[in-house]
Amino acid sequence: MVRVQSVAPHSLGAELGLVPGTELHAVNGRALEDFLDWEFLTADDRFLLEARLPTGEAIEYDVERPEGLPLGVTLEPPRIRRCANHCDFCFVDGNPQGMRQALYIRDDDYRLSFRYGNFATLTNLKPRDLARIVEYRLSPLYVSVHATDSVVRRWLLRNPEAPDVVPQLRMLAGQGIRFHAQIVLVPGVNDGAVLARSLEDLYALGDPILSVSVVPVALTEFSKHHLVRQPSGEECRRALTTVGAFAARARSERGFPWCYGADDLYLQAGEPLPPAEWYGEFEQRENGVGAVRYLQTRIAAGWDRFEDLAGKRVGVVTGTAMGPLMPQVLADLAAATGARFEVLAVENTLFGSSVTTAGLLPATAIRAALAQRVDLDLALVPAEAVNDDQLFMDAVAAHDLAAGLPMPLRLSHDFADALGAQEVAV
Repeated sequence: MVRVQSVAPHSLGAELGLVPGTELHAVNGRALEDFLDWEFLTADDRFLLEARLPTGEAIEYDVERPEGLPLGVTLEPPRIRRCANHCDFCFVDGNPQGMRQALYIRDDDYRLSFRYGNFATLTNLKPRDLARIVEYRLSPLYVSVHATDSVVRRWLLRNPEAPDVVPQLRMLAGQGIRFHAQIVLVPGVNDGAVLARSLEDLYALGDPILSVSVVPVALTEFSKHHLVRQPSGEECRRALTTVGAFAARARSERGFPWCYGADDLYLQAGEPLPPAEWYGEFEQRENGVGAVRYLQTRIAAGWDRFEDLAGKRVGVVTGTAMGPLMPQVLADLAAATGARFEVLAVENTLFGSSVTTAGLLPATAIRAALAQRVDLDLALVPAEAVNDDQLFMDAVAAHDLAAGLPMPLRLSHDFADALGAQEVAV
């Protein structure tokens, strides 16, 4: 059973009489477990819906709708599948105390992997889950492989019952499922020969493995530093050599690199980033792969749509990782808008200086960087740093942050979204 959270006015769902709080029990006699069942089972032009209104009245709807017409029904969020692993490098376990409760949930949910691109380990799948993945064609999935050697992987996950991932992937691939994989690089554990074997095993699975990213482990001030450490520059360079060898092989045999190092791997190695065309469709940009080049392509695509900011001084807030890389992005943006941009690489005061990504910056650190900057006409802040409720990691609302600053504030994913002629300040 799933429950209705909201119904769009004048929608088919509203015409049926569905209201918030309505329990949706079954479609064509098949019980509804979650949003997947609802979306896939109601995709037909005609179906029978069994429901119970908040008044307690049970009702059956014989639904007919034109092809493609949405029902206009939003469901209450599903109960998230919790992670059964205990990785030493788990970022959630490295959270400080006193934050929003949701930030302490360790999810490992194949449904969220399909819907949002969240990485899942597939270690908590039951036969019923595997059957649903195949039946609903949940592809591509995003999978945290880390290592294909079962002993190493179980050690990394701290889960002695984790199934062997290669047979899992092979079985699902045989049913038409495709994957984007990631390997979080933990020095001394899954680098070197283990990394080479993992990439070899994944490459041998063929076309179903759409891409593999190698990402250096990220630790907070509160992580288990006695058990895991960040890689050195030399270790990152060696990993890039391995990644490069597989990428060259893939380009020769398959026509595209297939294996990618995260931007941060290049940064820590002190190596230049590949050009934008290296990353294809930027399938793993949310994982920090090709993020800089993606920004540049977005600026190029919106060149003629940027507002005129000639003479304006704009502060661009980012994390310390992107700080050295941002000038090459802003050079193009300055040419497109006429503005003078200043990079404000902000150190993370919530998680510690080792956390360098812009998406985890707390509002308090951003406020400290901007509060006295009366010389700025505008400030851009990474939109990834707030959730759907416009709250930063330290639970400060975006509008509250903006209200205390001497300049207008705009949230931005890629600059093109914040500097278009129709954009407004927070």
